[in-house]
Amino acid sequence: MVQDLARRHGGEMLRYAFNGLLATAVHYAVLTYNLEVLRFASAGLANLCAAVAGIAVSFLGSRYFVFGRSGEALLGQALKFSGLYGLIAIVHGGVLMVWTDWLGLDYRLGFVLATALQIALSYLGNKFLVFKK
Repeated sequence: MVQDLARRHGGEMLRYAFNGLLATAVHYAVLTYNLEVLRFASAGLANLCAAVAGIAVSFLGSRYFVFGRSGEALLGQALKFSGLYGLIAIVHGGVLMVWTDWLGLDYRLGFVLATALQIALSYLGNKFLVFKK
């Protein structure tokens, strides 16, 4: 079963992984800039702002590179994608707020944990809601 899934969706999953790494790098760079240079008082707020940059990179990559579903109107896909990622960003920011602001733990580890959750939620949401055939 796993081999069958990998054979049928392997290329898409590799493109998704590459696109996700790129979007995550942008997200993390903006988060670090917000905390280290701009000195945001809240890691959750800094992360929420950084998520916007990562989401934009992820949408463009998903539309044109990962799922190749550019036939649907851009605005319709962008609205569905924004709704999905708005919810994911709230979850991501909430995880980092609890992890760092409330528990006092390292924001970098919280970022990794929140990002793992984000990866799973975004793949499923994109495949079955935003860019479905």
